[in-house]
Amino acid sequence: MVEQLMMFGLTRQEATIYIALLSEGTLSGYETAKVTGISRSNTYNALAGLVEKGAAYIIEENAAKYTPVAVKEFCDNKLFALQNIEDELVKNLPKEKEETQGYITIKGDHHILDKMRNMLVGAKSRVYISVSQAILIQFEQELKQLLDHEIKVVVLSEESFGLEGAIFYHKKVPAGQIRLIVDSVNVLTGEIRNEDGTCLYSKNKNLVDVFKEMLKNEIKLISMTSTT
Repeated sequence: MVEQLMMFGLTRQEATIYIALLSEGTLSGYETAKVTGISRSNTYNALAGLVEKGAAYIIEENAAKYTPVAVKEFCDNKLFALQNIEDELVKNLPKEKEETQGYITIKGDHHILDKMRNMLVGAKSRVYISVSQAILIQFEQELKQLLDHEIKVVVLSEESFGLEGAIFYHKKVPAGQIRLIVDSVNVLTGEIRNEDGTCLYSKNKNLVDVFKEMLKNEIKLISMTSTT
């Protein structure tokens, strides 16, 4: 939880103290230091940081005490502020002239999953995806939204887990393997493996055509096998 809170702009000590406030309730600086085992000087600095970042309020009594802002309220406020910043950046920063037609290497599981999600969100007509069920289920919401917008979704995996409207082909996919083609324009292929994954992303027409043909052949083979 500390690591996750740090993603919302808190330092490690601030996150530790924030959790303590949520667990214990309103505390003075002295009480917080006693509960967390953090030195009093560092505790007071962290409490001031929590107040400044909107994660805690000060209650003025004989001695100042600190009360936590609810987790959802704190996180929602941060997301709202980041959304406004995103709008400004998109509006004002230079636009990429043209997306490269070359081959881009994407490393790290979470970066790969982010790229998959962005590709799916940007789909306009069709999606072909071949992944294990463990990966597929992480994109259930995005895939259902595509189906709701009548975008063709073809899935090669162990189970479809209720993706009503998708064209599903039963296939045992190696754990971590990823094959994704969106709109016959861009392709992502590779694997994730304990945060050390690597994938190749490209809009190169030749590569896209190769993977389209490969998936078509897989689908033909699955169809032939299922009818024999």
